[in-house]
Amino acid sequence: MSALAKWNSLPPQDAEAPVLACCGSHAFAEKLVRARPYADIDSLLKNADDLWWSLGTSDWLEAFACHPRIGESAVNASHQFSAWSTEEQSKAHSGDESILDEIARKNREYEARHGFLYIVCASGRSAEELLAILDRRLQNSTETELREAAEQQRQITHIRIRKWLTP
Repeated sequence: MSALAKWNSLPPQDAEAPVLACCGSHAFAEKLVRARPYADIDSLLKNADDLWWSLGTSDWLEAFACHPRIGESAVNASHQFSAWSTEEQSKAHSGDESILDEIARKNREYEARHGFLYIVCASGRSAEELLAILDRRLQNSTETELREAAEQQRQITHIRIRKWLTP
């Protein structure tokens, strides 16, 4: 039986945990679970996108808050969420110490300016790349940045769903 078929057959309360490891919004997890069964991963991802963009700002902020800052470790997250965050940021952790310090400083600047955590799909990106993205995004309005952060979370969710359900 495929991982998707197994997940489709789980009771709702058990099916939400793996979704929360992909995206920390409880409303998202609940709605994705409620819409089961899914025929394939592509239909699940399509529905995940539709659900994600239908959520409100508070749901997005809940998902953002589950992430560690770039260069830090996850706290108060599931083991799987933490492991994926560490893996996704692995290339960034190998950056020069001065770059990592600059990212940490600008993470705090971003949070002070926008009121929420800086979210970026870090998979395969170097510390230098992440700093350049952060510099660019610090120039955005909070409204623009909220949508950009939501798009980054959507991308992260896709990557994690595929890792979870693809052998």
